[in-house]
Amino acid sequence: MKVTYRQHCGDDLMIVDAARVSYDKASEWELQGDDSDPFATEYDLSARDQRFVRFLARHKHYSPFNHTFATMHVKAPVFVARQLVKHKFMPWNEVSGRYITFKPEFHKPGVFRAAVESKKQGSGDPIMGQAQLDLDLIFIDQHRDSFNRYIQALQLGLCEEQARGLLPLNLMTQWYWSGTLGAWAEMYKLRAHETAQEETQEIARQAGEILAPLFPHSWEALTCT
Repeated sequence: MKVTYRQHCGDDLMIVDAARVSYDKASEWELQGDDSDPFATEYDLSARDQRFVRFLARHKHYSPFNHTFATMHVKAPVFVARQLVKHKFMPWNEVSGRYITFKPEFHKPGVFRAAVESKKQGSGDPIMGQAQLDLDLIFIDQHRDSFNRYIQALQLGLCEEQARGLLPLNLMTQWYWSGTLGAWAEMYKLRAHETAQEETQEIARQAGEILAPLFPHSWEALTCT
């Protein structure tokens, strides 16, 4: 599974200015370090504006954060995609099995997790020993068998949009995913939570690692409050 940066617009300063426009005000980047240093080149929000960003997030004044935007390319199994596509206000364009023939690329868990009574938790401790080896073979055989049947169906003249029904949820898919910083933060807080499915946690963590350096103060304020 992989999340890749594609593009973004805006920064922490845009968020501050979007909030301050209510009072017909705007801010500027502040040079960091000693003002007397002629080689100082690093700029950041002023301490005052950093506090202001935290104030906005803490009091749920989210609209200024939504004047920013980021797009990522995500590659993950179908069952993960079907969880993540539920998030609102995040445009999504995915590869379509109606138009292309899929490649034999599947997600096989690196760790098999045991079933638990509480379905809210979803899964439990790692499965070890012979059961782990047996599950590994089951997944490999299923992936091979389903893809062979998929290809056979295509060779018999079946259309792609019906033949794809033979493929398992572990098939890898890919999509472009966009949203404002506020939308990304809402997704992250839900999917990176310790009670979320581990595979969706991984996608959320990768997205967070991309967004944090792009909007360092705003991302921290939105996701740590």
